[in-house]
Amino acid sequence: MTSGTAEEFTAHRPRLFGLAYRLLGSAEEAEDAVQDAYLRWSGARRAEIGHPGAWLAKVVTNLCVNRLTSARVQREQYPGPWLPEPVLTQDGALGPLESAEQRDAVSTALLVLLERLTPTERAVYVLREAFGYSHRDIAGVLDLGEANCRQLYRRAVQRVATPEARFTPAAEQRRKLVASFVTAAREGDLAGLERLLAHDIVWWSDGGGRTTAARRPLVGREKVLRFLLGAGERFGGDWEFTVAEVNGAAALVTHAGGKLVCVASFDPRGDVIAEVRVVLNPEKLAFAGRQLAASAPRV
Repeated sequence: MTSGTAEEFTAHRPRLFGLAYRLLGSAEEAEDAVQDAYLRWSGARRAEIGHPGAWLAKVVTNLCVNRLTSARVQREQYPGPWLPEPVLTQDGALGPLESAEQRDAVSTALLVLLERLTPTERAVYVLREAFGYSHRDIAGVLDLGEANCRQLYRRAVQRVATPEARFTPAAEQRRKLVASFVTAAREGDLAGLERLLAHDIVWWSDGGGRTTAARRPLVGREKVLRFLLGAGERFGGDWEFTVAEVNGAAALVTHAGGKLVCVASFDPRGDVIAEVRVVLNPEKLAFAGRQLAASAPRV
């Protein structure tokens, strides 16, 4: 492969990674899919590729659809709740997130909802909603009829619909809410935490069987407060809490002994927290850990 060809692929890589991540909900698997696309690109005849960006997007999409087909079985057998891998987005890792719609396309809440879809429905939804593909273009990517793609898109929209808007609070309001939670957690202020939590809050934990985590969600303010109290007594001052932009929104990043141990995403409802999704599985924290290490100031 010529250096020029490699450089051309490199120019497309960020967009391809963003596409693969939205389709798979896994940064590690997305990197693998992009690498597989690179191998196909390196062996392809340039004269047969009219539009490299479109060609690569088609390759990555279909690689991801195939991966999702096998991933469905694995996720059904996953120990406890399955949550997507967190990705820090302040540095543009998932592309521009300048609008609420763009942030919604990579939010933890939406990625969880996308698990309801079949692989093909998910591909149609992501290409349409996140990348603005026309139904005709989607049909070309997936080698389906245009009418079929329209039907798949309508079905996908219905299946991920929620009764409440996902982005009720503004980004700054959300960040303040998360920052208040961090402050209360750091100071052990249970009264402050109680004011921040909705009475019917749901707390999801993804340990993947790799670390201690609840196999079922905690439901209700009292249960969550008891859990937080127990966690504070167990780990105490060894925890370091910070706020970072994860999947397009403010999130809680926790280190213990200098090691990343969890990333928590929050879904507000007005001025209280309605849902929290915490990734503790160390395998799922590897990508975010590398991002944090790369952004750390050099000594």
